[in-house]
Amino acid sequence: MNILIMGPAGAGKGTMSERIVEEYGIPHISSGDMFRAEISEKTELGVAAQAYMNQGLLVPDEVTIQMVKHRLTKDDCKKGYLLDGFPRTLAQAEALEKMTREEGIPLQAIICLEVEFDELAKRITGRRICKHCNEIYNVNFKPSKVEGICDVCGHELFQRSDDTVEQLKVRLQEYEKQTVPVLEYFKDAGLVIKVNAGQKIDDVWKDVKEALEALND
Repeated sequence: MNILIMGPAGAGKGTMSERIVEEYGIPHISSGDMFRAEISEKTELGVAAQAYMNQGLLVPDEVTIQMVKHRLTKDDCKKGYLLDGFPRTLAQAEALEKMTREEGIPLQAIICLEVEFDELAKRITGRRICKHCNEIYNVNFKPSKVEGICDVCGHELFQRSDDTVEQLKVRLQEYEKQTVPVLEYFKDAGLVIKVNAGQKIDDVWKDVKEALEALND
């Protein structure tokens, strides 16, 4: 099962990705994790990416695309993969479609999580993170037992400085600018599956699972 998951900040990509990986046993390939792995292993691509980042520059598409190709050709992707955070541009989408087709592992579905702005705002502004173990809470939906204290390790919780309505608006504008062309590209191929991610987690998962199960019918 070869899947791409997309959605704005706060849509629940992390939660759905965990469930997909658990259910289908495929690797979750996030762009952030991939970059960190290549850089820590000091691969040729990792060194190149680090050089751009050290200068405060965006890593060029050609480097990012090669990283993705390198990751998708590893043995654990032979039975499928779940991509998260790539592609972010139309050029990357075209490159992904080409490389996966050439490698014999073409994309089968793009799960697009959609959430209304007011719901996203509640999720983003209510988010709290443990400074020690990175456990995530939400004052509106998943509060800690003791306010400001992590249930898991007892350390202090904090709110990220960019978890504000103002920053959410900026992120959504950027998401719309980058993502609409990508979704249009894949929609033409009949791959996009839109899911209402404003529901309860179990209901979102039910819809995602039904969509994925239909791929095998």
